[in-house]
Amino acid sequence: MRILNVAQTYFPYLAEGGRPAKVRALSRKLVARGHTVTVLTANLGLSEWSIGPRLYQETAMGIESREDGVEAIYLPTLTRYRVLTLNPRVIRFCRAHLTQFDLVHFYGIYDLLGPIVSHFCRHKGIPYVIEPMGMYRPIDRNIHMKRVWHHTLGRTFWQDAAQIIATSELEQQELMQDGVPQKKIAMRYNGIDSEPNESVPARGGFRSKWGISADEPLILFLSRLIPRKGADLLIEAFARALPDSGRLVIAGPEGESGYRALLEKCAQASGVAARVIFTGPLYGEEKKLVLADADIFALPSQYENFANVAAEAVASGIPVVVTSLCGISSLVNGRAGLVISPEKEQLTAALTRLLNDKLLYARCKEGCRDLTLQLSWDHLTEQMECYYKGILAQNNGLR
Repeated sequence: MRILNVAQTYFPYLAEGGRPAKVRALSRKLVARGHTVTVLTANLGLSEWSIGPRLYQETAMGIESREDGVEAIYLPTLTRYRVLTLNPRVIRFCRAHLTQFDLVHFYGIYDLLGPIVSHFCRHKGIPYVIEPMGMYRPIDRNIHMKRVWHHTLGRTFWQDAAQIIATSELEQQELMQDGVPQKKIAMRYNGIDSEPNESVPARGGFRSKWGISADEPLILFLSRLIPRKGADLLIEAFARALPDSGRLVIAGPEGESGYRALLEKCAQASGVAARVIFTGPLYGEEKKLVLADADIFALPSQYENFANVAAEAVASGIPVVVTSLCGISSLVNGRAGLVISPEKEQLTAALTRLLNDKLLYARCKEGCRDLTLQLSWDHLTEQMECYYKGILAQNNGLR
């Protein structure tokens, strides 16, 4: 199959959530299974690439790079608001190259690339699937504008999709509640991304850098710093569960201006400012180091369609605490961690249990290994491949 993946952000731009890692991992696995994969994305500026340097070349379409057989095309950006971009050259790409592909997979919504490319898909008879990635219900920032998008640009884009990919039972249920026919929804969990021949760092590197002793409990929060993620709740629960010792690491880019300052004030008010470490965003080796040293990962979020970073923690053998509003909770509960309501008392109790109940902690660490196998991209790519083949068979039958 010849597959075009369309994503507003792509590796190595990593500041806006887990989309780049997901698209990259799935694209590479599809290439390894013999398919041709191209990723079409926006160029947000080389200076904003989180990991570099990258090998790339200038072409008529923009910047192009190739990694493990996956071609990535970064369309020039005329103007942008946050990560929403205007890329006029997408029209030229569709006219010149879209018919080279059998199927198009859109990752995320609320952009301009999806509606434009899908317009050409409809006119050229190319089926497409949409993976909303938990974005279908507007919940963060510019909610009114997102609703306007649904009723204008997004209406035909969404309605004419051959299939909608949900990445958790939670998201599947929400889509059906919002009127998406069940027969149109396909389930595929998010996978755990791992580099080929990836080396796992020895324990102690992060602790040494930040002056944390080997026997001191380390609780990790690793996500964008926005109110929905619940870092403030975690700071207060940490102060209760570990009043005298232990460290809390708050890692991630600031997703809302001034929010980190509010979290720092929360740490001061809770009396634990000296034991809460704000690292900013961590990528690559720095991210591996903190995952190697953490004892518990906590994400008390008010909503996550899946929670990719919790899956990464599981892959690192770290028992997790997530809320029932995280899509991964159905896989984690009693197996690789604890599931709670987004409340301070429940979060405090969960942290205390994992810190003090050695049998429970050991059982959760063992469960991390089993869950990691279940979320292997090899298995999930095979599943996605089957969905693609079914869509193409149906599309050929309609011609």
